[in-house]
Amino acid sequence: MAALQSANITVMIKAARKAARKLKRDYGEVDQLQVSSKGPADFVTAADIRTEKMLKEELEYARHDYGFLMEEDGEITGNDPDRRWIIDPIDGTTNFVHGIPHFAMSIALEENGEITAGVIYEPINEQMFWAEKGQGAFLNDRRMRVSGRSQMNQSIFATGIPFLGRDGHEPFLKEIEAVMAVSAGIRRFGSAALDLAYVAAGRFDGFWETGLQPWDIAAGIVIVREAGGMVTELDGRDRMLESGSILAVNPNLYQELGQILKKAGK
Repeated sequence: MAALQSANITVMIKAARKAARKLKRDYGEVDQLQVSSKGPADFVTAADIRTEKMLKEELEYARHDYGFLMEEDGEITGNDPDRRWIIDPIDGTTNFVHGIPHFAMSIALEENGEITAGVIYEPINEQMFWAEKGQGAFLNDRRMRVSGRSQMNQSIFATGIPFLGRDGHEPFLKEIEAVMAVSAGIRRFGSAALDLAYVAAGRFDGFWETGLQPWDIAAGIVIVREAGGMVTELDGRDRMLESGSILAVNPNLYQELGQILKKAGK
């Protein structure tokens, strides 16, 4: 199936590709970048700030009435009260500052409280994951589908491990122990956006995490759903952007993984 891009998706992809050119140069000179800390083990670089500014400028030029919700600059109300961009300029900043080539920029379009389009761009390998509600999900120009695996013992899952300054260490250890016992493996790559993109591409069979921010997961939600996956909070509700809790799984394993995590959390 050919990838048909709407005007909004075209704008989002153009913005991501333009910002990525400078970001790749920054990555090549990462040892010279200015790095500061927002909190324990929570880094921000000059590249985060510059990339966010470039994305905002490009999107604002194309859709000047839309608002913004951004990791570094926060919320900006637009003239259109029903539409806003949700942006994470570098999801995986800790990887970025350590020279690990696994990070992405994430752009989502929220309309009337619903995520309707999403782009996750991994610039080092030029992987553009994108989707729009009702139109399917794509990796560059190729259609994506979640995996079809139905056996936990053949499946691998991604998650995020709490670190210094983040709550939930003990509950997480119970969750990971429960999934370890029944699965083919667990991966922790350090970018929730890419974890979701990999679920959509069928590379991971599922992903779960708590304590996330809207910009970490907004684009990934629509991309996984358009790839045929199921996305909810860990308790099954649909308020991921508010709660920061997310469970994204192929339909065959959604119920089983959800029950395992729920039991571990008791």
